[in-house]
Amino acid sequence: MADQQTQAAVRRTSFKLVLGAVAMFAFVFVVMVPLYNALCDVLGLNGKTNGERYRVVEASVDTSREIKVRFAASNNEDMSWGFRPQTGMVVVNPGAATTINYIATNPEERSMVGQAIPSIVPSEAAPYFHKTECFCFNQQPLEAGKSAELGLQFIVDRDLPAHIQSITLSYTIFDVTDRVSTDPDLAAR
Repeated sequence: MADQQTQAAVRRTSFKLVLGAVAMFAFVFVVMVPLYNALCDVLGLNGKTNGERYRVVEASVDTSREIKVRFAASNNEDMSWGFRPQTGMVVVNPGAATTINYIATNPEERSMVGQAIPSIVPSEAAPYFHKTECFCFNQQPLEAGKSAELGLQFIVDRDLPAHIQSITLSYTIFDVTDRVSTDPDLAAR
């Protein structure tokens, strides 16, 4: 009788633990992402680009407007690379394609792989900032002691709200070397 009660208690506890784990995963994947996005929108933090490549459409350049686009770079605390934009600011006309470069330098005595994550301020400008080519689309391998120019081509949409006259594009670069070297599919790239 005691064994049956113990087994029943173990089954109830196991069921509760499994149910709790499922609830936690549901919370993380269903609730946290929309909550994070809503907080970013409300607070104007971490303006994210939508990650989609810009689809080219027939459009003219709006020469009546000028938008200042500033560039910034930072390293994640585990990344030792030198990383900076080649230019700090450009003035662009909405609809015009613009190309700039970031410079990355690997001071280590080993090859490394970096991944850059973009952020746009103000976040309201993010849907109007289209990266047509970007080093952030792919991981960036860099040999020991080498430097590389990392290209970025973008278009500020003509539909950018008129009150936005300045945009800051910032990248944070992360060391993903260990992730690449342990994943055979990534290491083959």
